[in-house]
Amino acid sequence: MFIYRNKDLPKDPYYPSDLKKMGYFVTENDQIRKISDPEAGFQYKINRNDRFNVKNREAMNDCIRELINTRLHDAGLEDMRLPLREKADGQIVQSRPDEAHVPIMVSGNLRTASRIIVVFGEPVQDFGVWAYRIIGQEEINKGSAVDFARAVLGEDGSKTGNALVLANTGQLLWNCLYSRAVTNITWASLPRPAGNWGPPAMSWRTKIPGNKDWREHIHHVFNKVLRPCIREATRIDIIGMSEGGLGAIEYLEANWETWGPFISGICLGDPLQSTNADIDMSTLADPKSFTAFLSARCRAYVMSDEELGTRHSGYRSHGCNCYSSGESCYTECILPSAWRDMLHWLDMLYEDPSYEEQIMIIGRDLDENIKQDLEKLNVASDEDEDPETTQEDSQEDGGEGEKEDEKDAQQNTGGAAKAHAKSVSSLEKITEQCEDEVSEEKTI
Repeated sequence: MFIYRNKDLPKDPYYPSDLKKMGYFVTENDQIRKISDPEAGFQYKINRNDRFNVKNREAMNDCIRELINTRLHDAGLEDMRLPLREKADGQIVQSRPDEAHVPIMVSGNLRTASRIIVVFGEPVQDFGVWAYRIIGQEEINKGSAVDFARAVLGEDGSKTGNALVLANTGQLLWNCLYSRAVTNITWASLPRPAGNWGPPAMSWRTKIPGNKDWREHIHHVFNKVLRPCIREATRIDIIGMSEGGLGAIEYLEANWETWGPFISGICLGDPLQSTNADIDMSTLADPKSFTAFLSARCRAYVMSDEELGTRHSGYRSHGCNCYSSGESCYTECILPSAWRDMLHWLDMLYEDPSYEEQIMIIGRDLDENIKQDLEKLNVASDEDEDPETTQEDSQEDGGEGEKEDEKDAQQNTGGAAKAHAKSVSSLEKITEQCEDEVSEEKTI
């Protein structure tokens, strides 16, 4: 039996977390390019042994994280270490830097602002990063939360009065050696005694109290970060990506009686909540229910190659109107593509607390369940206005530009607060029109 000692095995590759030493620089256009070839971006594959590629990528990501954190600080955000603890005298304190903690960032006016915008990102991403692929191929600010933070808080000295909370659903593993929180991807890239060793073992020491997973982290942000900032006039906007949005939806539905008066609006990217499992659609007719709020003041942006903001099917699946994000390939690219549209809509909700979405029903969404839900609502039947709308959609089939007319039925609920009566005639019109759509789609 042969036993190899670590010194006899190939060493684990090492790359410095320094752009210049790695042979890269940041251009005037905020792009990462090679010093030797200013037209070339980051090169992932540098060796047939993928461990070299992984370590090289992690060194680059470390440089990017440092750049993003610096820019977010310059935009007006401050570090906060979770979990927050309450001392015997009632004072709330952060975790110490050497304790297991997860870093988030908040604006300095968090406790005084009347409007708070909270962002829950994807659990696979590092803090402040929307998509590394956009950072590497396009711009650092575009692929990160930097431009978003500047838009929310204001730039060039012009303050908006908004407060911002950037949660951290990804870096929830504590690395004792370097005393920092990391993602699962970074964990697999940590140094090893030898190149062919596996990643470090996980134990109770790698778990962060109160933030063991993305669900616990979202609960901690609501209970410990946001709750102490709540005043009578405080309004909160939620932006959630994938699991981050799902966690916020689950928490709010379970605690809606407490949080309902303070939530202004919700925007989701790649929505994961399901009306079959997560949303109680039987309460849709109750104007005080979370389901009614979700239907009236929530939007979801889904993967689609249609123009940004184009209405999309999905209401029946997710309980809210769905729109195209303009991104058809990667969920991580939805937020960089759609955050301006999200923010514009949330601004409108904040300025008009009485505004409510029209429920949009696409023909292919129509089924018996949706008919039953419609019967519970007051379908607008204004004699002067026809609630039915017609939209022309252009589609390309095999490279030929063929225009097809698609009639989509819109149901104006008149607000969840008015959803107490039924309009059978209008319901029949919507049902007939949606059924016609389905027949047209099958014919096509």
